[in-house]
Amino acid sequence: MKRALISVSDKTNIVEFAQALVKQRVEIISTGGTKKVLDEAGIPTISIEEVTGFPEMMDGRVKTLHPLIHGGLLGRRDLDSHLDAMKEHNIQPIDFVCVNLYPFKETISRTDVTPEEAIEQIDIGGPSMLRSGAKNFASVTVVVDAADYTKVIEELQTNGQTSLETRKALAAKVFRHTASYDALIADYLTELSGEEDAESVTVTYNKKQSLRYGENSHQSAVFYEDPMASGFSIAKATQLHGKELSYNNIKDADAAIRMAREFDEPVAVAVKHMNPCGIGIGETIEEAFNRAYEADSISIFGGIVVLNREVSLAVAEKLHKIFLEIVIAPSFSKEAFDLLSSKKNIRLLELDFSKAAEAGKEMVSVLGGLLIQDQDWIAESDKPEWKVVTETKPTDEQIKALALNWKVVKHVKSNAIVVGNTTQTLGIGAGQMNRIGAVKIAIEQAEGQAEGAVLASDAFFPMDDSVEYAAKHGIKAIIQPGGSIKDQASIDKANEYGIAMVFTATRHFRH
Repeated sequence: MKRALISVSDKTNIVEFAQALVKQRVEIISTGGTKKVLDEAGIPTISIEEVTGFPEMMDGRVKTLHPLIHGGLLGRRDLDSHLDAMKEHNIQPIDFVCVNLYPFKETISRTDVTPEEAIEQIDIGGPSMLRSGAKNFASVTVVVDAADYTKVIEELQTNGQTSLETRKALAAKVFRHTASYDALIADYLTELSGEEDAESVTVTYNKKQSLRYGENSHQSAVFYEDPMASGFSIAKATQLHGKELSYNNIKDADAAIRMAREFDEPVAVAVKHMNPCGIGIGETIEEAFNRAYEADSISIFGGIVVLNREVSLAVAEKLHKIFLEIVIAPSFSKEAFDLLSSKKNIRLLELDFSKAAEAGKEMVSVLGGLLIQDQDWIAESDKPEWKVVTETKPTDEQIKALALNWKVVKHVKSNAIVVGNTTQTLGIGAGQMNRIGAVKIAIEQAEGQAEGAVLASDAFFPMDDSVEYAAKHGIKAIIQPGGSIKDQASIDKANEYGIAMVFTATRHFRH
């Protein structure tokens, strides 16, 4: 008679699965809470203690770690030496393992969890049984996901056994699952220990969706989600309308919400190809959108708009007139949603902005490796390192304008220049190979509005030509990190033209 070992934390459909196994003349071994559930359902079970001869001990920490369990899982049925050892030590084969693990992720997701509580949810016996059974997939069927119960039962009913192909696929799933589980534990304990530069890194992601294609139509792609992701992420956004997000949609949307995160006041962010094409703030979200749109009414076409306040009907009426790929907001009024959703292809997403201040690590893949760094997240409004380096001092209004555009420039691909005022960007120069080129593009995009505006540069000026060009086109104040060996040349040029210049001592390269 075949045997199954069932021990699950998540008991979804476990009674039905066990009943189906019993109908296929499978004897069931079970433990603790799982055995109680099966017993109450009238399903005959054998306790672990009956198999091992040892009681559960140490608050359940030790119950399944025993040769009579693991021998039954690991013993090869095609080797006489293994069969002889099993016979000699009275080890009965275990043909099915159905185990899912202690809820470690759910436990550490709680804001009030203590280290002691987290550690008690580190499963030891479960992964051990899963790995033992999965290693021996030639003979053992291992199920870690309730979604696979039906397939296993159907094969048993049809063929009396699962196929080797199925057992192999289930084994691979087990090792992915235990690796992911261990990765979360490793990450948690690494953070708990205060380790900043570990000798290795373990990361895990769960599949969210297959994508139609990647950056281009000949590239395949899949979207995976960090299981511990902040609530403020595209992976956590709720899509209310429109077709599935594409690879490029996801990258652009991520860039857009990072920009919107910089602002507490009503802000509208328009993004194209991961660069802002217009950002506006205002007393109301409608006023903010008007300014974002006016900043670049051409590039916004086919772009993504993020608003950090509810979308009203008045704002929706303006959005409706433009071809947009995505609109992201904390919420949409019913009237706004009804109007915008009348467009078949626009995607409407709701996102919780209450967690927007959270910022952790970010990862970028390179050929053969992975780069990990802190996100570029600084409370710029504190301005602790800002220093006026010119004879002309910025006015209060100019300081306000410099602060806004300094927040924006760090989200623009380097070399980056942003020209703007106190409420909106006016021109953006992105991704240029030299800084003067970025300056020229930003001022050209400002279309004559640069007179009296401010300019933000993500990195220092290597020479004074950018300052001179800005001055000749009406820029009255500049903000930049400073740090060039030719800083004095730029300061002298600013003094020559009566421009106020502020050094921040913080660079914002974005590659």
